[in-house]
Amino acid sequence: MKKKETLYPDGYCFENVPLAAALEDNIRNIKNILGNTSDLLISPITICGVKAAVICFEGMVSGLSISQMLIKPLMRISIENCTEKKLFEHIRDNMILSVDTAVSEEYGDIIRRLMSGFAVIFVDKTDKAVCCGIQGYDKRGVDEPSSEGNIRGSHEGFVETVRTNMSLVRRRMKTPLLRFELFPVSKKSNTDVIVCYMTDRVPPALVKSIKKRLKELPLETILGSGYVEPFLDSGRPSVFSGMSITERPDVMCAKLLEGRVGVMIEGTPFAIVIPAMFTEHFQTLDDYNFRPFYAVFLRYIRYIAFFLAVFFPGIYVAAALFHPEMFNSRLLLNLAAAQESAPLNLMWEALITLIFYEIIREAGVRLPQSVGGAVSIVGGLIIGDAAVSAGVISNPMLLVCAISVTASFVIPSLDQQVTLFRLAAVIIGGYAGLFGIALLSALMLANICAAENYGLPIMAPLSPFSPKAMGDVAVRLGFKRLGKRDFTIEQLNGADIGRAAQKELQSGEGADE
Repeated sequence: MKKKETLYPDGYCFENVPLAAALEDNIRNIKNILGNTSDLLISPITICGVKAAVICFEGMVSGLSISQMLIKPLMRISIENCTEKKLFEHIRDNMILSVDTAVSEEYGDIIRRLMSGFAVIFVDKTDKAVCCGIQGYDKRGVDEPSSEGNIRGSHEGFVETVRTNMSLVRRRMKTPLLRFELFPVSKKSNTDVIVCYMTDRVPPALVKSIKKRLKELPLETILGSGYVEPFLDSGRPSVFSGMSITERPDVMCAKLLEGRVGVMIEGTPFAIVIPAMFTEHFQTLDDYNFRPFYAVFLRYIRYIAFFLAVFFPGIYVAAALFHPEMFNSRLLLNLAAAQESAPLNLMWEALITLIFYEIIREAGVRLPQSVGGAVSIVGGLIIGDAAVSAGVISNPMLLVCAISVTASFVIPSLDQQVTLFRLAAVIIGGYAGLFGIALLSALMLANICAAENYGLPIMAPLSPFSPKAMGDVAVRLGFKRLGKRDFTIEQLNGADIGRAAQKELQSGEGADE
C-alpha cells in the first residue's frame, strides 16, 4: 500500500514535498510548517557573494559547536567565480562540518532532523540542503540504574537519549554483527526508536516483524516504553508479558547474545527486550558474578519469595477460617486470642492491610523524596501501631502481610502481577479455603503456560521442558560449562520464533492487500 502523507491542522501537506530552489521560498515554507515557533533560529549569511542560511532549533544544538564547526568555516570559504552550484558542492563534498552529515531533499526529512538537533544549511537556487549533526541539548548523565541494583556488576544505566544508550551497548559488544537501526515512529512526535540485534543470532523475520509493528504504530506520540509494549506483543492477552524491561546495558548485551531483539526509545531509560521468559524474572546480574553455589541459593530464595508474596496472606486466611487443624494447639490459642479483640473478619483484615500498604507505597513513590521517608514512618509505624492498639487489625495478620510485602521486594519486575494475585488469593481463600487457593494457583499456572510471544512460550524452558537450558534455571552452572553451550532461545523446545514471525509478516501483507 502507498504510504499516506501526513496532514496537519492547517491542511498543508509537507511530508514528501521536495525543497524549492529559491532560498526565500524554503525559509518561508519552513516558517509556515512550524508556525513561526519562537525557538526556530534562522541565520542568513552571504558566502562569496552567494546567499545562504543556517537554520536550527534553540536549545537543540550546541552554541559553541555551531560557531566553531559551521559559522566560522563557512565564512572562510574562498571560491573563485563562485556560483550557487559550486558553493553547494564545495560544502557538500569538501568540508567536514560534522561527522554526522546528510543531504536532504524533502521538507519532512528537514523537519525531523531539525528536531533531532541538526543544523541545516541552505544555499540559494539549490533544491537540496546539507544537514549537520551538532546536538547540544541538555541530558542526564549516565548514572546508576534506579530499578536494577547490583553489587559487583556495572553501575551504568540507560539514559533518556537513545544515541547515548546505543554507545553504552556498543562499548560492551565490539562486534560487526551487532546492528542498530534508527527510525522515527508515531504521527506527530516522530520519536526516534532504535532496534538492536545480533545478525547471527536473530531470525531476520523477527526483526522485520518488529520493525513493521513499530512503523505502523497508531499513536500520535510516545512518552514511555509502556506506550509501545502492547503493540509488540504478538501473543494472546495474558497477565504475564512476553517482553521484559531493562535499564542496564550489560543485561541488554546478554539478551542480545541469546537471540533477542532490543528496542530503545528516545525519552525513556527503559529498553524493551523481545521475546522474554518468565524464569528471567528470578535471574540477576549478580548471579553470574557470585560463586555458583551461592547464586543457586539466592535464586531459590527468590522462588520462595515469589510464593510468599503471592500466596502467604491467602493461605493464612484460608487455614484460619476453614482449616484450623493445620495449626498446633499453642499457635491456635494465640491466634484465637488475638482474633477475639479484632472486630473484622480475617479476610477483611488482610484486604484492609494490603490496600493500606498500596496507598502508602503509592504516596511514597509520587511525593518528593524529601517527604517520602516521612510517609513511610507515619504509615508504617504510627498508623500501623495505632491500628493494632485499637484492635482494628490483629498482630498475626500484620506480621503475615508484612512478610508478604517484604518478599515482593525481591522480585520488583513482577510487582504488578504479584499485587493482583495476592489480593485475589486473600479473597478466594476467605470464601473457598485452601481449595480456592489451589484453584487460583492452577489458573495462574495455566495463564503463564498458555502465553507466548513470537513463537516463544513464556514458561520455557520449564514448559515445554528443555533439559539443556535447565542449567541456568534450576541451578546456575559455572562459566566453564555455560561458555560451551552457545545458547540461543531458538534452541528451546517449543520455540518456533522464525516461523511465527514469518507467518505474522505474511498475514500482515495479506491484510494490506
